[in-house]
Amino acid sequence: MPQLASWACHGPPALPRRFFSRPAEVVAPELVGCLLVRSQPSGDLLWGVIVETEAYTQADPACHGHRRRSASNETLFGPPGQFYVYRCYGIHHCVNVVTDRDEWASGVLLRAAALPNAPERQASGPGLLARCFAIEQRHDGQGACGEGPLWLAPRPSPLQALLSASPGGAEQGNGPLRQDRRIGISAAVELPWRWYLGPSRSVSRRARGDRQPAAAAAWRPENLGWGTHEPRLGARTIAP
Repeated sequence: MPQLASWACHGPPALPRRFFSRPAEVVAPELVGCLLVRSQPSGDLLWGVIVETEAYTQADPACHGHRRRSASNETLFGPPGQFYVYRCYGIHHCVNVVTDRDEWASGVLLRAAALPNAPERQASGPGLLARCFAIEQRHDGQGACGEGPLWLAPRPSPLQALLSASPGGAEQGNGPLRQDRRIGISAAVELPWRWYLGPSRSVSRRARGDRQPAAAAAWRPENLGWGTHEPRLGARTIAP
């Protein structure tokens, strides 16, 4: 991935559609460390590092598309590489990206993100993440591969290196990528289909026994070392 200095005008390159054309439980852990990016009318980029994801698929009783296909969950049935946005309990929005294949409900929930130069828990939870990026119902069905002002970009090389070193595997909790059960569901609660960046303090909820890292030792977006070349958060006015 190029340094931010080289994408000052256009932003980082988007993940290709083929990245999402795989099962949700494969894509979800690989989205940890990737970037959620939004271009703004000012030319600034609003961006954050995804630090927590959850996978859902049609065979899973907790998936929106498990029982039936409807107007409200139509986007989840493909094609892959688009955002699936829904309102949870009529209160806040949840942002997902569609995965796998056409005619099969499958997606990854973007559960938390770490934003540069911002409070560490500003986007720690699906509703907070959607609010930070001003993502609403109207964004349902929009492409996530660079077709519009909102997209997903690959892991920066320092994060790729960090997450490639995961001794013992994510499920054992020994490396930077951790794996645990999903949150806020009543079906298929035993599935360990939630992944998060262990060294981050922006994760919405940690696995039992996994202690929060000390502030001085925690990973933050500023650790990427992009310095003055990083995109500014800029104004909160967002383009449609």
